[in-house]
Amino acid sequence: MIAKIVVRYADGRLAKGTTEDLAANKELFHLTESGSGKRHEINVGALKAIFFVKSFEGKSEYQERLDVERVGMGKKIRVSFKDGETLIGYTQGFSPARATFIVFPCDPDSNNEKVFVITQAASNIEFI
Repeated sequence: MIAKIVVRYADGRLAKGTTEDLAANKELFHLTESGSGKRHEINVGALKAIFFVKSFEGKSEYQERLDVERVGMGKKIRVSFKDGETLIGYTQGFSPARATFIVFPCDPDSNNEKVFVITQAASNIEFI
């Protein structure tokens, strides 16, 4: 399945495109850049997070609701990244021993469908 993603590197860089081969147990995957069509091999260890998005444009004026209860989405979690960004959502499988985990946004109307978080890029992770 082809997924639209926004890749955020730990060093602040950003790339947008699609992928077909991202898997939780793989260190590498391929990104086909939006626009240019160039294909790049991406090392998951160099990343902060991978945002699976509905559109690359997003909704800059949209304010996400964080108070939405999403039954069946797992436990509510707050991820504070080393760069100061905070992500709040739901997860079904966080363990500090795992290199990655998935966070689903609180707001079902968010442009993010899910976020693939790289554990080492976080400064603090807590259930709320």
